[in-house]
Order: sequence, then C-alpha cells, then structure tokens
Amino acid sequence: MSATEQVNERLAALTAAGTSIWLDQIRRGLIEGGDLKHLVDVDSLRGVTSNPAIFEKAILGSDEYDEQIAELAGRDMDANSIYEEIAIKDVQLAADVLRPVWEATSHADGFVSFEVSPALAHDTDATIEEARRFWQRLERPNVMIKIPGTDEGLSAITDAIADGINVNVTLLFSVAAYERVMEAYITGLERRQAAGESLDVHSVASFFVSRVDSEVDKRLEELGRSDLQGKAAVANARAAYAKFKEVFEGERFAALREAGAPVQRPLWASTGTKNPDYPATKYVDTLVAPHTVNTMPMQTLEAAAEQLEVESGTAALDAGPDLEALREAGIDMDDVTDKLLRDGIQAFVTPFDKLVAGVEESRAAAVLKARS
Repeated sequence: MSATEQVNERLAALTAAGTSIWLDQIRRGLIEGGDLKHLVDVDSLRGVTSNPAIFEKAILGSDEYDEQIAELAGRDMDANSIYEEIAIKDVQLAADVLRPVWEATSHADGFVSFEVSPALAHDTDATIEEARRFWQRLERPNVMIKIPGTDEGLSAITDAIADGINVNVTLLFSVAAYERVMEAYITGLERRQAAGESLDVHSVASFFVSRVDSEVDKRLEELGRSDLQGKAAVANARAAYAKFKEVFEGERFAALREAGAPVQRPLWASTGTKNPDYPATKYVDTLVAPHTVNTMPMQTLEAAAEQLEVESGTAALDAGPDLEALREAGIDMDDVTDKLLRDGIQAFVTPFDKLVAGVEESRAAAVLKARS
C-alpha cells in the first residue's frame, strides 16, 4: 500500500464488527493488474467467491483468456477441460494474493471459492468425487470447494469436511436447509476428531438474500400488500443467524469448540440489490454480526465503501415479527425457498452450459487458425 492510500474506514468498521468482506467476482485482469491486492490492502477484502455465472462473464466477456485458450486448444484439450484449466489458474492466482490474509488470521479467512459442476447438485457421489479432484488440483490450503446445500449434497459436505477439504456450502435459501447443513458440517468435524485428525478445516454456509425479496415482493404485489415489500430477505437471513448462534453456542458443538474447531460461518450471498428503489447497501448494513461473511459484487462493495454506516449486531435482531406479518399476509416461505432453490440451480447450469459452448467456439477458431 502506497503512502497516499488509506484503509477505507467504513469497510474496516464492518470487518471490526465481525463481518468479513468477500468479493463475488473473479477475473484474470483483476488479479494480475494488482486491483485484487489493492482491495485487500485498502478495502479490507478477506476473500473471493466464484461460480459458473461469474466465470461466464469473465471468460466470454473479455479477450483476457484468448491466448490461454489458443495454447490449450493446441494441446488437443476439449472445451470443458480448457474451462477447468482457466478457472483453476484464476483461483490459484487469487488464493496466492489472499494467502497473507489466511496466515494473518490463523486460517480463519483469506479464502477463494471454486464450485463443483452445478449439474451435479442432485448427485452425491459425483459431487464428492469432483470436490476431491478439484481440491487436489488447486493445491492451495486457502481455497474452498463450493458444494450445493441440496439434500443430496449433505453427505458430500460431511465427507469433504472429514477429508479435510474446506467447504463453501452454496444455494441456501431456507433456514431448515441451513440447519441440515450445519449438522453435516459438525458430523464431518466429529469424524475428524474421532480419528485424531486436525480440526483446522473451515466452512461457510452461503445463505442467499436478495433473491428472496425479489420473489416475495412479487407475491406481495399480487396480494396487495406492498407495505411488507423489502422485509422478507433480511428477516429470513436473521432467522438463519439465530439458528447459527443456537447451534454453535450449544451443547452439540461444545466438545469441538473446546478442541478449537472453527464455527461454520453464515455467508450472506446475493447481496447486490435487484430493486433500484432499495438502498445499494441494504443487504450489508442490515446483516452485520460476529462470525459472518458478506460476499459482495463489485458495485455493492464500492457503494459500501462510500455510503455504509455500520451498526454492530444488526443480523442478530429479532426476525419474528416480520416473518409473522408475512405469514399472515399469505406468504408461504417454504414454497418461496423451494422455488428459489430450483431456480438457483438452473441459474448456474445455464451459464455453465453457455460458458462451455463459448469456450468451444474459441477453441475451434484457435485450432482452425493454427492449421491455416
């Protein structure tokens, strides 16, 4: 950090309040151009997440990867293998930038996440197989493998944790699903403890936020209850945080806690506001609390740097009254979150398929050029 650069006080205050700032974006130029390190030094960045939609925008939306695609095509790699090579290199480069954070926080932060194929969301065996393969290929202690929090993903989460693989559980919308994920994480740690293995294994549970308001607000509009719009997402997340405290401050986790095992932190995902009428930092300032992560798209991070007013403990506020008001208005949160999970899986499958198809076009063009 140069002498003229100062740490952003708003983002430093968010970190001090217990909410780690992660970036919901990855791109080769961001890393190699020094911008990622700048975010670490100035904006208190402590992690990076990626997913198929993010890689689709990065790889197909720029020419930063053309040279690598051509080089890999020349080695007769297929499109999916080329994507993996590109994505793994990006995650490794980002993890190297974040490594000092990982070391300075005694391995509590500084992670970069990489997702198993979204097409495997309902295939337990294939998910754990791919998680193990990616973990071995990435060869970085400060990476996390993203595994969907579906019913089929639970055993894969337990097995991965038991194997010593850091896990970012993704696509969580319901509090009930989150409870099952916490159980899966604790079971994995208990297996390690029983085997006498290190408990220095970390996990976050990515609980999606803004998409809940998008779906519920639409239903409230149909019910003529616009007065309740904008309340569901934060209330749902706060209910999840209450369960987090109940579980990780409770008896089940006590032996692991005493042995030094880390908690599985709630990670607030999808925190960019989709409704232009809502403040840009709506899903940041309302969800501040110890042992949480907020992974923000760049636009939200920039808004937080300029506008955020940090009030500690907002994620721990009582969600009961808002959830009861929504129930009385006719909102079935179970139905909402079930729909969002189905939509969420598809929302990653579609860009992944588009990404592989786009890489195939570039690969074929590179092969044709090399032969001409």
